[in-house]
Amino acid sequence: MRYFDHAATTMMRPVAREAWLNASRLLNPAGQYQVGRKSRRVLEDARELVASLLGCEPIEVIFTASGTESDNIALVGQWQARKEQHNRVVSTAIEHAAIYETARYLADQGAQLDVMPVTPEGFVHDPDNFLETPAAVVACMWANNETGAIQPLPDVIARADATGTPVHVDAVQVVGKLPVNFHELGATTLAASGHKFGGPRGVGLLLAKRSPAPHPLIHGGGQERGIRSGTVNVAGAVGLAAALEEACADMAAEAQRVAKLKQQLIDAVTTIPGARINTPAEFALPTHLNVSFPNAEGDSLIMMLDAAGIAASTGSACANGVNRASRVLLAQGVDEKLARGTLRLTLGYTTTEEDVEYLINHLAKAVTMAQRAGMAS
Repeated sequence: MRYFDHAATTMMRPVAREAWLNASRLLNPAGQYQVGRKSRRVLEDARELVASLLGCEPIEVIFTASGTESDNIALVGQWQARKEQHNRVVSTAIEHAAIYETARYLADQGAQLDVMPVTPEGFVHDPDNFLETPAAVVACMWANNETGAIQPLPDVIARADATGTPVHVDAVQVVGKLPVNFHELGATTLAASGHKFGGPRGVGLLLAKRSPAPHPLIHGGGQERGIRSGTVNVAGAVGLAAALEEACADMAAEAQRVAKLKQQLIDAVTTIPGARINTPAEFALPTHLNVSFPNAEGDSLIMMLDAAGIAASTGSACANGVNRASRVLLAQGVDEKLARGTLRLTLGYTTTEEDVEYLINHLAKAVTMAQRAGMAS
């Protein structure tokens, strides 16, 4: 199988697998006896390694079970901490569901929700000046999970900081691909997920400044600064740290390598009549290519590629058997019918030139067959 869905998950790195396996025999790090203290030392070593790689203090590293949990803690927790003073939440039209749906949950709980739109290329802007007045929290992703569009975070953070508003950054697609320095970035919180850069599934990160800290959503033993109670997944944290260390060490060379492969894909895609690349390559992650084809259903494209031994994903989501265009692309102003015929092709550290050549050799035929199958009514 030729795999082009690294934005969903990437293969666990051997170094992370070995680190996870070695740490899997450790016991509860909260134990006061010798084996508990040993587990705690290993956990804190992982925390210090992550902090050194992401430009923060070890105390600012909170281990969670996923990027989704990290996003929820940050967004809901900051709103709960500040809603008596500022009951407004500012987000964007292209956030991952972990933020997008959570923001709407907060609106149901009484928060005022303001949503910043995006340009036709997929970049957040603020024509209504939502960032000019204080809010409980601003949430803006670093790079979009569908298009790879890298957002104007420095401007968003600077404008929010001028009003004293905390900023949460969903960096799930960025960590391990672009350099991250939490202190230099100036965000209040930042979310990441281990399996996006070759770590274990089921472990995530929340970087959180000492203040303002989000209120906890899970109450219990007070682990992880009391922000995320529950016995910490030591093996997961160790595996995540090992994967992140390798990803950061290889980052510059890997970005250059993958960008070259992506350009080969772009050159092939643009020969297919009507193809629309939804974010300019120079302003997107080197790993992401989001392209729409006219008169084709995304599900058909996926099935044709799957039959050829290629795994890819679509910008569409299927709900109750009804094909729906990506809300991210609709927010960019892409025509609904065209948006339904979208492929998200994402590359990773295991992607080879042979994989890309194989995809190129099968893509045009898959598009033609999907177009012949027609659009669902």
